[in-house]
Amino acid sequence: MIASQQVQDLLDFIDASPSPWHAVATIEQRLQAFQFQRLNESDAWCLNPGGRYYVVRDDSSIAAFVVGRQDLAETGFKILGAHTDSPGLRVKPQPVLESDQLLRLAVEVYGGPILATFTDRDLSLAGRIAYLDDDGTIASRLLRFDEALLRLPNLAIHMNRGVNEDGLKLHKQNELAPIFASSVEQQLPSDRLRQLLEHQSGIVADRILSWELNVYDTQKGVLWGEEQQFYADSQLDNLASCHASLSALLAEKSLNSDSTLVCAFFDHEEIGSESCKGAAGSFLPDVLERIAQGVCHQPDQYRRVLANSFMISADMAHAYQPNFPTAYEPNHKILVNHGPVIKLNVNHRYASECISEAMFMRICQQADVPYQKYAHRGDLPCGSTIGPIASAKLGIRSVDVGSPMWAMHSLRESAGVADHLFMIQALRGFFGNH
Repeated sequence: MIASQQVQDLLDFIDASPSPWHAVATIEQRLQAFQFQRLNESDAWCLNPGGRYYVVRDDSSIAAFVVGRQDLAETGFKILGAHTDSPGLRVKPQPVLESDQLLRLAVEVYGGPILATFTDRDLSLAGRIAYLDDDGTIASRLLRFDEALLRLPNLAIHMNRGVNEDGLKLHKQNELAPIFASSVEQQLPSDRLRQLLEHQSGIVADRILSWELNVYDTQKGVLWGEEQQFYADSQLDNLASCHASLSALLAEKSLNSDSTLVCAFFDHEEIGSESCKGAAGSFLPDVLERIAQGVCHQPDQYRRVLANSFMISADMAHAYQPNFPTAYEPNHKILVNHGPVIKLNVNHRYASECISEAMFMRICQQADVPYQKYAHRGDLPCGSTIGPIASAKLGIRSVDVGSPMWAMHSLRESAGVADHLFMIQALRGFFGNH
């Protein structure tokens, strides 16, 4: 595919994935189209050389892998890691607020979004619900409202005269509740959301027990710029990295690899990864150990496998925005459409060190892909990724990389069309090299 076709496929991927639970469902659909077999953690696994498998933990983390034909203890794992969640707003358990003949939804901030970007946009809800099934067991189901259901109207400049000088500041408790309905006196406000969920899911409201609902932007992704060399959408951080990694795994050379290839996509990165399905949990170690147990010809080879493994943590990177030159470290201006970024931090907020850095440089050189190096401004706090967390837990050499983007953690982020193809080519090169 040419770059614009790859990016359009990315935009379709994101638009089908308005929550981390939907993202995993979208990934699962694509894996199944390439004959990947779903495994359950509670079952015994029977793995065959050349086999294609995946496993899901709690609906929003997924690990897919191709079993190589070479001795795993000699080759180790080739791992790509990314995350399925994005910062935003989540609906509270008792969310309906009634005042002044309007109904609003109480929301809680998830991670570190740019809150001002949620104002004056066509918002809706997506996520999952838990309910009592016909046999009395607890089941879950994905749920999505396609239409614009919510809105967070801005305060007019006549009441906020300093907004252009001071910036829009929203109180997290008092000023973030989106409007979703006019008040109806005959109906208890607390019933309104359950009735909406019943109508959308087809499950009787009394059987709906709980929910995890993400506020998302209904506007679809677009290409933009004079020559359509940029693209914009929600959740580029980090579904763009998930898409690039999945595209690398589903390439023909990867599907027939002699090495064992793994793509691991985690929820909860934006809130620290400390969960049963986050990168700090047992999900990836459990999957890797079971693969090693299933394919190694000698017992107790797992630690040897890890010692020969390498992981690329793919998470988006900060592109230089010329309107804000003082926000960036001198000599480290990352340019859009100039290739993947190796992310470096001496305090190990990123997993990269000089050997893994050099290894990724070599991967790019062999794939004929340009690359850049990023260091954060010294007087600003630096973000982090799954890279240091997973690398420390496993003892695997790792590097942190990402595609350049603007407005990270905005509800509407932007990046370069050429960069997404560059990243796919680099990751395919990683998986394809023997």
